[in-house]
Amino acid sequence: MPSSFLDDRGVLRVSGAEARGFLQGLFTCDVERVAPGNPAFGALLTPQGKIIVDFILTEQDDAFWLDVPATLAADLLKRLRLYRLRAQIELVDLSETMGVQALWGGEPLPASAQRDPRHPGLGARLIAERATLAANPGDRAAYEAQRIACGIPQGGADFAYGEAFPHEANMDLIGGVDFKKGCYVGQEVVSRVHHRGTARRRILPAAFAAEAPAPGTPVLAGEVEVGVLCSTAGPHALASIRLDRAEDAKAAGTPLSAGGIALTLGALPSRAPQ
Repeated sequence: MPSSFLDDRGVLRVSGAEARGFLQGLFTCDVERVAPGNPAFGALLTPQGKIIVDFILTEQDDAFWLDVPATLAADLLKRLRLYRLRAQIELVDLSETMGVQALWGGEPLPASAQRDPRHPGLGARLIAERATLAANPGDRAAYEAQRIACGIPQGGADFAYGEAFPHEANMDLIGGVDFKKGCYVGQEVVSRVHHRGTARRRILPAAFAAEAPAPGTPVLAGEVEVGVLCSTAGPHALASIRLDRAEDAKAAGTPLSAGGIALTLGALPSRAPQ
């Protein structure tokens, strides 16, 4: 089975009698539904509705585990402590000793692995001792190619933390936002965008006839910039696209290109199974 040690991921542990309710009031996902074997994808937002950090949230051994970007783990821990007030919870950053492994493309999975809730093609995630995972790192390039093929954006590569709204990172389409749960930080803005259908920018798959140009290359419709390339792997890429400009180009029959190479935009990812 293909696998990859994701050395850029950190791990936070949240436990205690009030942990579930505490996290439910902060995160975009429905923490009430998280259980062993039923993880969630979610985020903590600013009050203005922008993504501070996204994560995969699992429950195991009577605690919640957050699989987060390692560079943001300490900041997330600090923010959670500020929100904690007198809640009976324990917050621990285990990033130095615990790590994350991705496994995809087959069975059986280790008993402690839990599915990646964003897309079936991403398989599962395993939180384990960092040193053990690092001893058998697997193939990170293959994982990135699989992620791009599934159309799943990654913060820092495909959108900027602190700048992007959940809809711009397709979180509403891959199970990262629950629109039926109660209040959470930034909910009003996210709900307004969702119900008005006003998201103007999305991350779309892009296919090239040759090797994709470098990330950051503008996507053009004739001479008009309609977006920019993000993650790339061989002839495939993800691109942040202004939907209105792309629709105008399509209606006018204007082909798209990046770095002088023609490209075809794919469909938005489907909502993750619930």
